[in-house]
Amino acid sequence: MALCLLSFGLAPDLFAQDTIRHMVVPGKIIQGDTVPYIDMRTVVIFPQMDMKAWSDLVGYERLVYNVKKVYPYAKLAGVKLTEYKSKLDSLPNQRERKKFLKKAEKELESQFGDEIKDLNFTQGKLLMKLIYRQTGSSTFAIVKELRGSFNAFIYQTVARLFGYDLRVQYDPEGSDKTVEQIVQMIENGAI
Repeated sequence: MALCLLSFGLAPDLFAQDTIRHMVVPGKIIQGDTVPYIDMRTVVIFPQMDMKAWSDLVGYERLVYNVKKVYPYAKLAGVKLTEYKSKLDSLPNQRERKKFLKKAEKELESQFGDEIKDLNFTQGKLLMKLIYRQTGSSTFAIVKELRGSFNAFIYQTVARLFGYDLRVQYDPEGSDKTVEQIVQMIENGAI
């Protein structure tokens, strides 16, 4: 009898649901039935990297650092280039175009000049590749389109003296595969 009374005394505690939490989510109606629907980010899974030596890991970490530093500038370059092209297409003559380009160049120089000048050699090369990734055009082609063939030739000549190539392209399936993986991880918020 005491066991029976003891079990009835504990029973309310065993079945109490005082920690019920509610979550409101959007829903979709499928065949007349409302089903909860949660939109999730795309998950990209990369194969395991083969790091045979400590120097490989250090090199990869340095590449991650460099991409994280340079990628925002490349994204901004893609946005600005699209913005400038649409504005240039609406200008009536060559004089207005040159005037607009000089103003835009001064604006960009004052806003980002010191930061871009502080990039090291590797970051500069990486920036040119990521600009190609964002715009679909090499830095040489962009300069040629905006400033003319002669200026593009001069810039390429000076760049070659310092070890750069403005005609460099981005190869996400080949030599730039690791850079592409890092960029995708940045875009997904993984790093």
